Amino acid sequence: MAAAVCVASLLPPKLPQLLERDPYLVPFETDFQRRYSLFCNHLKKIEENEGGLDKFSKSYKTFGISQLADGGIYCKEWAPGAEAVFLAGDFNGWNPFSHPYKKMEYGKWELLIPPGQNGCPLVPHGSRLKVVIRAQNGDLLYRISPWARYVIRDEGKVNYDWVHWNPPQSYIHKHPSPKRLKSLRIYESHVGIASPEGKVASYKNFTYNVLPRIKDLGYNCVQLMAIMEHAYYASFGYQVTSFFAASSRYGTPDDLKEMIDVAHSMGITVLLDVVHSHASKNSEDGLNKFDGTDSCFFHSGPKGTHQLWDSRLFDYANWEVLRFLLSNLRMWIEDYRFDGFRFDGVTSMLYHHHGIGTGFSGDYNEYFGLHVDEDALCYLMLANHMIKFLHPECITIAEDVSGMPALCRPVAEGGGGFDYRLAMAIPDKWIQIIKELKDEDWNMGNIVHTLTNRRYEEKYIAYAESHDQALVGDKTLAFRLMDAEMYTNMSVLSPLTAVIDRGIQLHKMIRLITHALGGESYLNFMGNEFGHPEWLDFPRIGNNESYHYARRQFNLTEDHLLRYRFLNAFDRDMNKLEERFGWLASPPAYVSEKHEANKVIAFERAGLLFVFNFHPYQSYVDYRVVSWHSSLIVIFKYKILLDSDDGEYGGHQRLDHSTEYFSEEYPHNYRPNSLMVYIPSRVAIVLQNVDVPKGSSL
Repeated sequence: MAAAVCVASLLPPKLPQLLERDPYLVPFETDFQRRYSLFCNHLKKIEENEGGLDKFSKSYKTFGISQLADGGIYCKEWAPGAEAVFLAGDFNGWNPFSHPYKKMEYGKWELLIPPGQNGCPLVPHGSRLKVVIRAQNGDLLYRISPWARYVIRDEGKVNYDWVHWNPPQSYIHKHPSPKRLKSLRIYESHVGIASPEGKVASYKNFTYNVLPRIKDLGYNCVQLMAIMEHAYYASFGYQVTSFFAASSRYGTPDDLKEMIDVAHSMGITVLLDVVHSHASKNSEDGLNKFDGTDSCFFHSGPKGTHQLWDSRLFDYANWEVLRFLLSNLRMWIEDYRFDGFRFDGVTSMLYHHHGIGTGFSGDYNEYFGLHVDEDALCYLMLANHMIKFLHPECITIAEDVSGMPALCRPVAEGGGGFDYRLAMAIPDKWIQIIKELKDEDWNMGNIVHTLTNRRYEEKYIAYAESHDQALVGDKTLAFRLMDAEMYTNMSVLSPLTAVIDRGIQLHKMIRLITHALGGESYLNFMGNEFGHPEWLDFPRIGNNESYHYARRQFNLTEDHLLRYRFLNAFDRDMNKLEERFGWLASPPAYVSEKHEANKVIAFERAGLLFVFNFHPYQSYVDYRVVSWHSSLIVIFKYKILLDSDDGEYGGHQRLDHSTEYFSEEYPHNYRPNSLMVYIPSRVAIVLQNVDVPKGSSL
């Protein structure tokens, strides 16, 4: 994997392009060189000691427990602090000493269990197992293998049990993965809450009831949360206990494989929300103290604990930790056919302070220096390098609030290698505006700045809200806009109150302007597209273990007497329009107007003209906006493609869609051509220049 090339030159080969693009990074050239040198040295050592990154990252096939061709069972673990290691389970009557592992170099242990007399494995599919560790103090610790593929929790029990998963016939994928998408429209999802019923929903339910809905809404990518096994359901999947196990609370590994396969048959890309930033502190059924010490997989002492999350922090400089994490990524791609990852908690990984009590102003000194955890950054570079080399069609996304420069540029430039980063300032801005400002005080320039303030040639995923805003203690946009009236006035049989009317109209406008102006991809959390009422809260002691708020009431959109269907229809048609014109894959928009008094924003992108009137009561007849211009043609004809005021979307139907708008040679806002439109209050319209030749750009 180009290790020799790396060592020959410790300067990133394409760093000059990065520095030319952003000269403010020039003072930090040595930082890029040091980071890249660390990356190259890791690659070189992996090449020399493991036979290359390809072989190194295939360790998921040999570590843990695996069946050999002759029916034998091979077991391998890394437990550097153990005095002895054994395998116990159903197969040997839970004898803790009958099957000892052999000690190898570098803290590794292995065990070979020959096949039975009939050639069948002595550890059959479905057997319950435990790795038995004799700790340095002599205690016997019963542990789940860090590489376990399937763990379950019996009803009434607190801890999970390891079950050997090796069915006679595993699920066979029938459909190829979709080609890499140019426009990414992401439906952020949680399998367990994907049902109106108050229970933990299943992979099967998602496959046959939710995937068709996602397809109909025009999303081409589903991002799955809480798949990696987590003992505490209310952690939203962010306190992982078994990194190689798909959560059994929703079904079997084969059920998940089928779900992904069906998604692929629909042309839907599937991403995994991967948590490599920290791990659950559980020891009985997690990684913590696997070998009896606090330094196995994690930093020892206070450095190994996250103060806010109360979880363990990986030691990314450790050779076996790199093996574990890189192999983990590869297993999810190759066994389950995931098409990429959203890396959670990247900010916590990038800095020794983990972002705790630290604000990021954009000063470049915040991103370079001793406070940066370059071991963690190097791991991320290795992960992206491996994924791009072995599976170039895969997508990687960074959840980073700090805005580290070059995180989404290629490793060859000295970057982190990610494809996208989340535009995390956008939902915060919408919350601030709705909470703190009267409608008359909304600042158009500030909205545009937030939506367009992103690093040149680094791709951003725009979103108005995600799962974070849906959680208990926070509020979704719909709930902030309409609050208690959602309980009483969302029926079409009740009068359309001012609160509900305002909420419905602004909900559509906020999502459309975020979609069209905010980035190179768009994300929505399941249910928020139709303004899902209330909040999201998982069963816990504090709510009497209730599932009432741990569900998504998709049925609300199917009731024609409820106004939720209006928002659902608008979201669908907004996505379908992007599918036709591909504005997410187009160059950034040209913003021609952000008028503070009129509360109007206008911009052009992908051959379309977007006009937003955020004024709470002022409509404008013959409002002039700039148009596409050409040296050959002056007059262009425009037609409305999407109108948030359409009755189908709960609007007031003030626009005639048969109207044709014509541009003229009339200078406006520093452009030679313009046209006049009717733009009612709290309305967004999208117009197409029907005379522009196909393939032309604005």
